[in-house]
Amino acid sequence: MTTAKTILITGVSSGFGRALAQEALAAGHRVIGTVRSQQALEAFEALHTHAYGRLLEITDFGRINEVVAGVESAIGPVDVLVNNAGYGHEGIMEESSLAEMRHQFDVNVFGAVAMIKAVLPAMRQRRRGHIINITSMGSFITMPGISFYCGSKFALEGISETLSKEVAPFNIRVTAVAPGSFRTDWAGRSMVRSARSLADYDASFDPIRQAREEKSGKQLGDPVKAAHAILTLIDSQTPPAHLLLGSDALDLVRQKLAALGQEIDDWESLTRSTDH
Repeated sequence: MTTAKTILITGVSSGFGRALAQEALAAGHRVIGTVRSQQALEAFEALHTHAYGRLLEITDFGRINEVVAGVESAIGPVDVLVNNAGYGHEGIMEESSLAEMRHQFDVNVFGAVAMIKAVLPAMRQRRRGHIINITSMGSFITMPGISFYCGSKFALEGISETLSKEVAPFNIRVTAVAPGSFRTDWAGRSMVRSARSLADYDASFDPIRQAREEKSGKQLGDPVKAAHAILTLIDSQTPPAHLLLGSDALDLVRQKLAALGQEIDDWESLTRSTDH
């Protein structure tokens, strides 16, 4: 590590957020972590003298500016924002409600964007900062039963890449970190699952749901090693706009890109036919 930084991480109660907070604190950084209960706040602050908890529901958009301003006033400038708060929704699209979709996007997209908009003015004024958005390999590839989740992560990936170009002149870096399957609660207690209602999907989807539930807790990825990778990213002078985490993400995304390239080649003549 080169210098200690002040890192604001959303969602530090479990999973990636908790692992990253713990490793960042061990490395000498100051960490502000958002949580959703007083009990979680006290547990987080008990980790270290440089652990500062803040109560925040990420969909309470009206409070985000106030919380960030309070952090910068009481603790100091935020050097790094890690948008980690999020959850997975599982359900066949035809069976899932628009309300479920709206909540998925409120948390995974609008909450992240609201956090970015809260920290960006001060970062721009200081001409430095790093915004890290935790997306997913599901922002590149898709799997049956997580259309709302993939849609939210595709959206955040696109926003991240565009933002990275907008703020580059101000020495602000933006990285979308796309993990593969890690041993977190994402596919377990943290996942929201829509009820099944259409028998036509039973044969294709029921085995996928069962396999996803059985795989929970046995995934290849180690959240602590992911935390170390993100700390390496934070220390980098030239961080990438995109970073995959996990060999499964690497393999699946490469397969997707190869298939997409082949499909583009196969339909190139029709693509070109629409020019004047």
